[in-house]
Amino acid sequence: MSVVQLEGVSIVRSGANLLADVSWKVEEDERWVVIGPNGAGKTTLLQILAAQWHPSRGTAAILGETLGAVDVFELRPRIGVTSAALADRIPRSERVSDVVVSAAYAVMGRWREDYDDLDHTRARKLMQQLHVEHLGDRTFGTLSEGERKRVQIARALMTDPELLLLDEPAAGLDLTGRESLVTTLSDLCSDPYAPATVLVTHHVEEIPLGITHALLLKHGRVVAAGPLAETLTGPMMSATFDILLEVTCTDGRWSARAAARAGHRLPARLA
Repeated sequence: MSVVQLEGVSIVRSGANLLADVSWKVEEDERWVVIGPNGAGKTTLLQILAAQWHPSRGTAAILGETLGAVDVFELRPRIGVTSAALADRIPRSERVSDVVVSAAYAVMGRWREDYDDLDHTRARKLMQQLHVEHLGDRTFGTLSEGERKRVQIARALMTDPELLLLDEPAAGLDLTGRESLVTTLSDLCSDPYAPATVLVTHHVEEIPLGITHALLLKHGRVVAAGPLAETLTGPMMSATFDILLEVTCTDGRWSARAAARAGHRLPARLA
C-alpha cells in the first residue's frame, strides 16, 4: 500500500489553481523533500496530505483511504504534522512535557485528560530522542525557536504516526540551530522504523541525510519527482526557481548557488 497516492489533483480557490494536475506517490520506506519557490503550492500540498483539504479535482488517497470517502477525524491521528500554524496554537504557558503527551488526545493544552504510564513513558522517550528531555518542566513560551521545533516534532511522533509531515522545520533558525536540527532530522530519516516522511523547505541546505526522494513544485505543478540524486540537479532546480543554479552535494549535504550574476534569468529554453 502506498502511503500517499495523488492522481490528477488540483486545488482551486477564488478561480486560482493552487495545485494543478498533481500526480505523485509516496511509499512506506521513502523520505521525501518538497522544494519550490514561494507560491509553488508546497503548503497547499501538505494540507491535502494532512487530510485538511479535499481536492477540487482528482483523487487523493492517504494511508489507503480516499479523501471524500473517509472520516478524516479517524484518519488525522495517523498523521503527524509540524507547522508554524500548529505551533501558534500551543499555549505559551503549557509545560513542555504536557505539550508532547497531550498529542495522545489530539488536544492543544492539558485539561482533564487521563494519561496512563505508557503515554508518559512514550513522551519521555521521544523527548530524549529529540534532545529536549531536560526541558520537560519549562513552559513552551520560554523556549528558543530551535527548542520549540524539536518539541513540536516530538509531539508529532507521539501517536506513532504512519506519515510524518514537516513544514519548513528549520525556518527562523540561526546557523547553529539549523545544523543542530538537521542532525536530529538526519537520525530520524535514517531510522528504518521511522514513518514515511515528507519535509517541505525552500533551501537545499536544510535537507537532512536519509532523505531519499525529491518533489520539485512551481506554480502548483510538478517540475520533477524521483530519487534525490536524479531530481536535485542544476537544470531541474534552475527550471524550478527561474535562475541558473549550480547544485552540489558533499558528504550527503546539498547546496545551491547562482551560476551567473545575481538576477540572471533562466533562458527561455529551460523555462
